[in-house]
Amino acid sequence: MRVTGLFRHPLKSHGREALERVTLHEGQSMPFDRLWAVAHDASDADGSEWVACQNFSRGSKAPALMAINAQLNEVSGQLTLSHPDRPDLTIDPDTEGDKLIDWVQPLVPQDRALPDRILRLDHRGFTDSAFPSISLCNDASHHSVEALAQSALSPLRWRGNIWFEGAAPWDEFDWINREIRIGDAVLKVAERIVRCLATTANPETGERDVDTLRALNILDHQDFGVYASVIRSGDIALGDSLEVL
Repeated sequence: MRVTGLFRHPLKSHGREALERVTLHEGQSMPFDRLWAVAHDASDADGSEWVACQNFSRGSKAPALMAINAQLNEVSGQLTLSHPDRPDLTIDPDTEGDKLIDWVQPLVPQDRALPDRILRLDHRGFTDSAFPSISLCNDASHHSVEALAQSALSPLRWRGNIWFEGAAPWDEFDWINREIRIGDAVLKVAERIVRCLATTANPETGERDVDTLRALNILDHQDFGVYASVIRSGDIALGDSLEVL
């Protein structure tokens, strides 16, 4: 098996960024992945600890967010966001949150809790799981969903960190509690990822166009991909082998 894609999402639910290589650290999520998140005005989260997705603006409630792309300058801390319906925005998420809130307002429904502030959580980020996780997605499982949905689908719908090829569809579900080696790093697979309405939105347009959840329900579940924890630090890169230990 081989790594075919690496992605991070610096601002949770607000864009993805493709990578060529990354260093994983024991007990942490992917560096800079979901480091920041946009809390809405009905949340009392303050960034002092991890809280669940319900506290944040996200693609399941605001599908237009799914069309955002992101690019983070790790040296300057500047984050650039782009969207087909908005001008590009470059901000420092730690000091210029108001600019982001103004920029994103046209992309969110105005009859729901509205974006209010950017929070930061170092080392583990605001992952979708209650533990510092990295998500793994199988190319073959994605193609299986395409067949079930009878539609070509962008893999970006799944917001995965690490993509791989060479396994049979859904093999990754058999890796729970097993260790895998990717490049120099070792991870332990923890659980399947239950999917939400965010995956029904097209990541190019931000419009809901394919019922991915209905397609998954044909298989009697709504799961795609698995969460894993880093148990040995190491470098990984596109093309690296993935081995189940």
